Amino acid sequence: MQYSNKDIWNVSYPILLALLAQNVINVTDTAFLGHVGEVELGASAMGGLLYICVFTIAFGFSTGSQIMIARRNGEGQYREVGPVMMQGCMFLLITAAVVFGLCQWSMPAVVRMLISSDHIYDATCEFLQWRMFGFFFSFVNVMFRALYVGITRTKVLTINSIIMAVVNVFLDYALIFGHFGLPEMGLKGAAIASVMAEAASFFFGVIYTWLYVDLKKYGLNRWPQWNSALLGRILSISCFTMVQYFLSMATWFVFFMAVERLGQRELAIANIVRSIYIVLLIPVQALSTAANTLVSNLIGANGIDRVMQLMKNIAKISLVIVAVCVALMAFFPKMVLSVYTNEAVLLSESVPSLYVIGIAMLVASVANIYFNGISGTGNTQAALWLETGTLVVYAMYVFIVGWWAQAPVSVCFTTEILYYALLLLTSLIYLKKAKWQNKKI
Repeated sequence: MQYSNKDIWNVSYPILLALLAQNVINVTDTAFLGHVGEVELGASAMGGLLYICVFTIAFGFSTGSQIMIARRNGEGQYREVGPVMMQGCMFLLITAAVVFGLCQWSMPAVVRMLISSDHIYDATCEFLQWRMFGFFFSFVNVMFRALYVGITRTKVLTINSIIMAVVNVFLDYALIFGHFGLPEMGLKGAAIASVMAEAASFFFGVIYTWLYVDLKKYGLNRWPQWNSALLGRILSISCFTMVQYFLSMATWFVFFMAVERLGQRELAIANIVRSIYIVLLIPVQALSTAANTLVSNLIGANGIDRVMQLMKNIAKISLVIVAVCVALMAFFPKMVLSVYTNEAVLLSESVPSLYVIGIAMLVASVANIYFNGISGTGNTQAALWLETGTLVVYAMYVFIVGWWAQAPVSVCFTTEILYYALLLLTSLIYLKKAKWQNKKI
């Protein structure tokens, strides 16, 4: 099995389009709420990060499931794909119910502990009160993503995400500002719109799979039964990615906690720049996901000797795409920022942070590929240890720069450069020195 640049792109571009459509949700929330007020903008950032911190539990599980699905697909054991998918759906539905109950009970106290501003605290609690209902849909949606990425049938993800984005943009506009006869709900409207978009994604995934997937070929035609042994094998891979993604988002939240203490204006700047950062990460995330699943498929097809060349090819593509995006952003920073705010001072003060994340993105474009390649080999425990060590340094740097020195937001964002530089270095050392070739999953 060989993967040419065309093959890599054929797998990656539907994921890229899917992520682009999916991130329209984040951009839309930030753009619309930026015209409502700084408190609403800050609350959506803090509430959204808390939601994502919990969501990463499901996403980490699905990543481990995706690696297993891709390995079975590469080996030609197609009927073993469906049981992994269905076992994951059952497990994550139960997890969603448990997490929802825990959040309802503990979220106000957690938010109070993390946020010092009373206004942002009240608004964040209002946002999360509605946003948490999305767990029941988003936790299952990630398993549909794992299925289609694992079998390299990624084009469906684009359609799914376009539907999700259209529903979110329409309901954001309607519910935040009170159009089309609907009530003006502001921040609460943004939360409800996001939940409804996730629900639309869930129903599309169910209907599309039922109508257009060969259920018998992939073992999806059998009624799902609880299989503790299979769940244990999935968790033996997924438990490490679950912890990895949670720690990654938790330290990102530490960053925002530090910025929040600098003031509402600084938090607004950080939220706007973070939104742009997420958009710039889209091609990197798409190619990283492709690296993850193609590495697993390649190993399943006995192509271990071609893994490093595959990752090198994907990293080159990633670097070129990001370099073009960063150059455009550097030449037209205020045009990019004007999507989120019309306030001249806020625009001007956000530009330095934009330049800093541009540098970070160039490093990230290569670091993420090699790091996700490690997970694709099935060595998720090693990936967890690599990222944990990097995140410890990251958190210490955030504490010194943000909490202790209370440096400007642009200086705080240099943490991203440090993070990706360390991640790239440790990933390359691991791939060169460690014995990762014979991992069985």
